[in-house]
Formats: sequence, C-alpha cells, structure tokens
Amino acid sequence: MADRTQRQGTGTARTKARKRALDLLFASEARGIAAGELLDQQLAEGEVPNNPYTVTLVRGVERERTRIDELLARYAQGWTLERMPAVDRNVLRLGVWEILYAPDVPDEVAVSEALALVRELSTDESPTFVNGVLGAIQRDRDSLA
Repeated sequence: MADRTQRQGTGTARTKARKRALDLLFASEARGIAAGELLDQQLAEGEVPNNPYTVTLVRGVERERTRIDELLARYAQGWTLERMPAVDRNVLRLGVWEILYAPDVPDEVAVSEALALVRELSTDESPTFVNGVLGAIQRDRDSLA
C-alpha cells in the first residue's frame, strides 16, 4: 500500500512538473527565445523548479525539438505547426518527447497527461486532436525512435 501511495505522489509531482514545463515552453515561444535559455534565466534568478523533472522535460524537448516537430508535421494531418494553438503544439511536444525519449514513462501515461493538460488549458476540440496525433506516434514508436 505504501508503494502505491508513493507512486501516486510521484505521479502528482510529475503532473505539476509537466504543467510547469508547458508554461516554460509556451512562454519561450511567446518571447521568441529558446526554452533552455528561458529556463537558464529563471535558474540564474533563483526560480528553481520544484521538481527536477521540469528541467528534464524542457531540456529534452529542446534537444529533440527538430525531430519532434518533424513528426508533428507528419502526423498532424491537415495542420501545420504554426496553425495549431500554441498550447496544443507544446503539449504535443511534451507528449512526443515522453513517448520516444522517456523510457520510465509508460506511453499511456504520457498520452493521458497530455490530454489532461489540453482539457484544462485549450479548446474543446484539442483533446481529440492531441489524442489522435499522440496515438498515431505511439503506434509507430518503434519505427520512429
């Protein structure tokens, strides 16, 4: 029982870390600066994320962003990256990074967490769209990594 509670607590901490990472990715786009640069600025100013997973996510998405954006452009049928709502685009980046590059995160968790973020922060159509894109990438994951 303690083990299960501990895992749930970790899940909650990671949920918050994902939201914070999304905030950083979104803000970096809005300001026209790299997410890692914004993160470095905040760290230098003493704004250390509560969870190191935030840093892992931001740095991971930034490191793999070219590949992630290529996949999003391919799998988001009928949508260019520029046309997507900024929240959806950055949630998708986080989800794709977790599916392809975070072996400790089950694919279902990555998709579920992405859906929770867009349900809370984006349009009514966003969950269906995000689920479709991430589901297709998850299905093809072995041939993409």
